[in-house]
Amino acid sequence: MRIFWVALRKELIEQWRSYRLVVVGAVLLDFGLASPLLAKYGPEVIRQALPEGEEILKLIPSPTAADAVAQYLKNISQFGILLAVLMTMGSVAQEKDKGTAALMLAKPMPRGVFLAAKMVALGLTFAIGIFLAGAACYYYTMLIFEALSLPAWLALNGLLLLFILVYVALTLLCSTLSQSQVVSGALAFGFLVVLSALGAVPRLGETMPGRLTTWAGGLVAGNGGSAWPALAVSVGLILVALLVAWLILERQEL
Repeated sequence: MRIFWVALRKELIEQWRSYRLVVVGAVLLDFGLASPLLAKYGPEVIRQALPEGEEILKLIPSPTAADAVAQYLKNISQFGILLAVLMTMGSVAQEKDKGTAALMLAKPMPRGVFLAAKMVALGLTFAIGIFLAGAACYYYTMLIFEALSLPAWLALNGLLLLFILVYVALTLLCSTLSQSQVVSGALAFGFLVVLSALGAVPRLGETMPGRLTTWAGGLVAGNGGSAWPALAVSVGLILVALLVAWLILERQEL
């Protein structure tokens, strides 16, 4: 256990020194702030930007808190995936390429601990980013529209974090497979395309990670059903990705 805490401390320091924590926190915070503002003033921007804006505006319902939540879910899920790939694709590949992984693992550090520390550090980084984004969006939605249910909002952000962690784990697997960050990123985007395609398949799509965002939105609106199969599949994908990454790393010569 002591070895894990040493490895985790090293990874957390690396998250800070490499500005991953700052980038993830800043980007997600920006979109958390912007979401209710876009929902509120988006129609007005359309009215002023287009010659026929007045006519279009008559067809658009008045914005509500639900629009702010929908905007938040779309922004954080899309940019969260992008950040997950960009911030994770070099986690193992870069260390293998520079030789630092060999130095770390030459010490009495199990390779599973090496990977687990990276996953936990990345998870904490995205948890902080989601917390900042969620707090900002909740506050400004309350100011501009109305207060949201806090328990439902917390559950929404928990599901969003789990959704992003699926892509963190898959990208970590890709980073273990290759010594090139570019190749790791390409493989990770390949997983993204596959999961998106499977999510569009009737019935099967109900079990894919993307269903978590729909469930999250329904929790706040109070009109959505649960998606426990999607939650189970998401947790399973994370565990399988980490297990396969560990098995691959165990067999690699560093």
